[in-house]
Amino acid sequence: MEKSFDVGIIGGGPAGSTAASYLAAAGLKVVVCEAEQFPREHVGESLVPATTPVLAEIGAFEKVEAAGFPRKYGAAWTSADSGPSDKMGFTGLDHDFRAAEIMFNERTQSGVHRDYTFHVDRGRFDQLLLDHAQSLGATVRQQTRVHRVDFDGPHPVLHTTGDGHRQDIGVGMVVDASGRRTQLGTQLKVKQADPVFNQYAIHTWFDNFDRKALAVNTEQSDFIFIHFLPVIDTWVWQIPITDTITSIGVVTQKARLKASKDNLEDFFWDTLASRPELHRALKNADQVKPLKTEGDYSYALTRICGDNFLMIGDAARFVDPIFSSGVSVALNSARIAAKDIIAAHHAGDYSKKRFDTYEATLRRGVNNWYEFISIYYRLNILFTAFVQDPRYRLDVLKMLQGDVYDDEEPKALTAMRTIVKAVEDDPTHLWHPYLGSLKATTAKAMF
Repeated sequence: MEKSFDVGIIGGGPAGSTAASYLAAAGLKVVVCEAEQFPREHVGESLVPATTPVLAEIGAFEKVEAAGFPRKYGAAWTSADSGPSDKMGFTGLDHDFRAAEIMFNERTQSGVHRDYTFHVDRGRFDQLLLDHAQSLGATVRQQTRVHRVDFDGPHPVLHTTGDGHRQDIGVGMVVDASGRRTQLGTQLKVKQADPVFNQYAIHTWFDNFDRKALAVNTEQSDFIFIHFLPVIDTWVWQIPITDTITSIGVVTQKARLKASKDNLEDFFWDTLASRPELHRALKNADQVKPLKTEGDYSYALTRICGDNFLMIGDAARFVDPIFSSGVSVALNSARIAAKDIIAAHHAGDYSKKRFDTYEATLRRGVNNWYEFISIYYRLNILFTAFVQDPRYRLDVLKMLQGDVYDDEEPKALTAMRTIVKAVEDDPTHLWHPYLGSLKATTAKAMF
């Protein structure tokens, strides 16, 4: 069949809509096939500053600003455990391990023109980005599901169903932005479960939750909070959605949830009870949504690009969300990929080699995220120590800002890895009892 579009994008979430905005603005003819009807609910509500340059480049930042989402100036971590008395030579620890915080304006970041980013209602945020792509000239087809991509002909063909009707769409190349559905990853059999992480999330929204309940600095109560639980490899997110509504999610190992015989309600509240002050504050609030679960939290693709296709966002890689990396990876992978796609279009060549820059850059960024998260899970008090130590604070902040794509590896990761190994190798080490059960022997992306 004839080619109708230069690029066909599977999925209209942040990755797909951002790619569509870049490509349509560059004059390419783009179609976005989105299986659902927007707005739709979605988890992953907290942004990092690395999203700001992308939103600005596609002309959407002012729209996001005008939407009135709560501003996010920083992040904080709390723990019920004060940690070992010996701080092991860290110079910035003037208090115990029960709290740490950062503010984004402590470090200048290229392309970031505000000292804040946003907490977002993903239903509204994703709708805004998809509408923006359409305003730039992208063709958007909602409630249109791509069932298969045929690569056998002179160009790819999307086999879709929309409004009960089947339609085939010829395109020059395919961008898979289908999220954790990983359309092409599944079709091409290149998706693999992460060998270390098997996380599961249970989450909901609360109205009138006291965000100051666990805040050391009550002026920072509208930061994103990560609350460590005295349950191994388990943590809670606390994210403002509006002035009064807060997203709360428990992330744990899937095996632990299975052991509870899948009783979500009991598991959610019993797990929160390990931090009594958090449990009490939530019981005094009003739950406004039923509990939802998110599985398949970490996986990789053995390859993310080939002749006439590439994957972006969650369709390319998903890493545990503890540092709010999801939307940042979505937007930045779309930005990086778009440069290669535009060049390939002008050259009339969509072969795999055209996407080498994208693949190498995304691998570098995702590896940095993965290593950082792996070390965090293995010894989370080490993260607390580094974020408070002036020798390492800005390097850690750089990663927390999502600024991970330019360096081969931030120097803090090297130092953190060395310390983790020393703790693992010495059962008498004061920090040895604080080791988590997850251990990544090779923290590298598969693609």
